Amino acid sequence: MEQLIDVTFDFRRDTPKDKDPDIYSKTLRRYHKVLWSKPLPSGALFTLDDSKSDAYLYHKSEVGEFYLSSDSAIHTFSKWKRMAHIIQQLDESEVEAFRCIGYTMGGMIIFPSKKIDGKSTINGARGFSSLIRDRIDLTLECIRRYYLKQSSPLSDVLNRYTEFFDLFGEFNGYVDFFLLQDMVSEDYSTINFFMHFDDFKTSAVPTNLDEYLSYKAQAINFAILRNKRILQSVQKR
Repeated sequence: MEQLIDVTFDFRRDTPKDKDPDIYSKTLRRYHKVLWSKPLPSGALFTLDDSKSDAYLYHKSEVGEFYLSSDSAIHTFSKWKRMAHIIQQLDESEVEAFRCIGYTMGGMIIFPSKKIDGKSTINGARGFSSLIRDRIDLTLECIRRYYLKQSSPLSDVLNRYTEFFDLFGEFNGYVDFFLLQDMVSEDYSTINFFMHFDDFKTSAVPTNLDEYLSYKAQAINFAILRNKRILQSVQKR
């Protein structure tokens, strides 16, 4: 089973130039299917189908019907114009190494992709929110608060997808299922943020070189650790 997942594979390698690996990488979709087709905390099998023409990944069983899509968990901010003055202070090789680890399996996640009432999906909402800016650590904090019935910048969109989050029972079930343990404390009560966090009052985007370097180091470390968990997970099957 472990041979089916290469955690060093950069999904840009089998993606057409200037296209999004989350949509076009066949390897990424196959890896998602392999990794997340497994028993839920309830014991019910969550089997993903990648053959449905109108879905990236699809599941239908007694636990419900779900359309799912891939999303990058690691945001490098390296192509943002507002970040150019910071990125330009780094060697391109250093920035490219960050992108590369971000496009391995440790930097990928899936979320429900079917819009509800014509409103934004989780992928869309976390990207457009100025308080989240696609950061997976801030997204996970919102999900943690969702399970505790606490408000967050993503409350509206997470509440629309209650059926999906119910699959995992509680926050630790969600974290364990998607192998996100290295982003939470040992008791699952707090998030290991990539930058200083003050209840969504601080900028979600690094504002200077030191902040960016710290953010980059934390994000890379998380992706490395998650890749190790991914390998351990498939080796146990």
